[in-house]
Order: sequence, then structure tokens, then C-alpha cells
Amino acid sequence: MTSNLYKEASILFLQMVVSGKIREAFERHISSDFRHHNPYFRGDAESLMLAMEENAVQSPNKTLEVKHAIVEENTVAVHSHIKQYPEDIGAAVVHIFRFEEEKIVELWDVGQAIPEELPNEHGMF
Repeated sequence: MTSNLYKEASILFLQMVVSGKIREAFERHISSDFRHHNPYFRGDAESLMLAMEENAVQSPNKTLEVKHAIVEENTVAVHSHIKQYPEDIGAAVVHIFRFEEEKIVELWDVGQAIPEELPNEHGMF
């Protein structure tokens, strides 16, 4: 798999999750030996998938707008603007994916809520 295919697969995975196609996203893109580093859930695929499904029920109108995607060898960083509902200010989130044999084997995610008032004239994006 080339670097551009890793980038496309990372973005597609996120888009599928946001659109509620979580199980399909996991079946298609997640390796059987997947692990993640979100501190709020156990580090296995099943725990993360169930949490994503629960969030999809709570936030059926969630949106994701990819701002940047950076690839280095088998690792992709996707910087996005995520909103839980249309009127939400949202958060800046970075997902970092590591691939092996065309599947995601490891995932990190970090986020920063967008404040109501931004003193920085350049904004979050």
C-alpha cells in the first residue's frame, strides 16, 4: 500500500465512523491485532468500536471536516474539525494512524475544544 492509499484509508475510516457506518469501518480498515491509546476506553478494537457506536447514537448529526492529512511511511496524521451537532463550535482533533499490511494497527487521538472567544486572529485552523 502506498502512502497516498494510507492517507485515503485513514480519511475514509473517519468519514465512515462519523456517518454511522462504524462496524463496516472497523471490518474494512482495522487489523485483528489493533490497539489504540484513547485513555477513556480499554485499548482493544471492540471497546473503541462500542464507544463510537454509543457516540453515534448520542450525536447522529456529527460532522468531520478534514483540514490536513500528513503521511510519513506507514503513519498518517489527520487534523480535523469535529462537531457533535451542527450548531456546535466543535473541536480540533488529530488522529494518528499506523498501518501494517494495509490495515490500521494502532491509533492515537488528541483533541482540543474550540473556545467561544479566540484571541488568536488566525483561529484554530
